[in-house]
Amino acid sequence: MESKDAVSGLSALAHPQRLEIFRLLVRSGKDGLPAGEIGRSVGSHASTLSTNLNILSQAGLVLSRRAGRSIIYTVAFEQMSILVGFLIENCCGGESDICLPLDKIAERSSCCAPSLARI
Repeated sequence: MESKDAVSGLSALAHPQRLEIFRLLVRSGKDGLPAGEIGRSVGSHASTLSTNLNILSQAGLVLSRRAGRSIIYTVAFEQMSILVGFLIENCCGGESDICLPLDKIAERSSCCAPSLARI
């Protein structure tokens, strides 16, 4: 990942409501959520929601697909993993005792523990 792409992703997440939307979509998994449900869950007006989803999409963190009359949004899990990997790339300068907090991340995120264990 290039630094400019990481900055784009982190900038998109550096807003309270966009972060809330992103975390909601992470919880929804691969099925995602329709825009209306996202808006109700985060208490966002349609125009604000549209702007925030567009920013997350432009950063490559959110994908959309049409399902009938609805637009379903999902997290771009591969891109999310690349961003997290970029953040911890070359972690700890070879001092494994410094990296022990990564074990705590794996414990908190049981869905992701196998992939974090490989880091």
